[in-house]
Amino acid sequence: MDSALVAVDIQNDFCPGGVLAVPEGDSIVPKVNALLAAYPLSILTQDWHPLMHCSFASTKSLPPFSLDTSVTPPSILWPDHCVAGSTGADFHPALQTWRARFILRKGMRKTLDSYSAFFENDAVTPTGLAGLLSSLGIRRILVCGLATDYCVKATALDARRIGLDVVVVEDAIKGIDANPGDVANAKEQIRALGCTFASTSELSAKA
Repeated sequence: MDSALVAVDIQNDFCPGGVLAVPEGDSIVPKVNALLAAYPLSILTQDWHPLMHCSFASTKSLPPFSLDTSVTPPSILWPDHCVAGSTGADFHPALQTWRARFILRKGMRKTLDSYSAFFENDAVTPTGLAGLLSSLGIRRILVCGLATDYCVKATALDARRIGLDVVVVEDAIKGIDANPGDVANAKEQIRALGCTFASTSELSAKA
């Protein structure tokens, strides 16, 4: 087996009703479940932040969605979300988590955020996923989950940079598109680095 499924951050806080809800984020869950059933080697990623995390606007006493200009480049400060052990950090209840082989928690360092499943946002500190996949002989990953223009994009781009083949499951991702065009731009960046897109039905048939 040389392929693995990476399902990114399908958590309550990123689904309708959550504090950082991706519009219709829960609509991808049936597609992701179909992929989990088809690909026995699968990894679920999970934002798992400590209190007073560096990505929280409350930590800097600023309004949510402010820019943190104390770092270069400036980063967005979010509402408190996916706090370790909270209901918001739990996976969506309809997600068939029992099918997953591994769970990777990220963003656990108080002073360092992590969008990508492969590296923290300093682009240097590894999460351990690359080593795991290498030890298992994995050369290709299928990426699905939330959100297209943030953690899905970062995961796909980092996977290509370390030499993996990447397929993004186009009907099993959803984006925020806070600024109109963000999702389209994210997809263009993903394609530009050599990733491909495919549908759930195409990939399930080939599993």
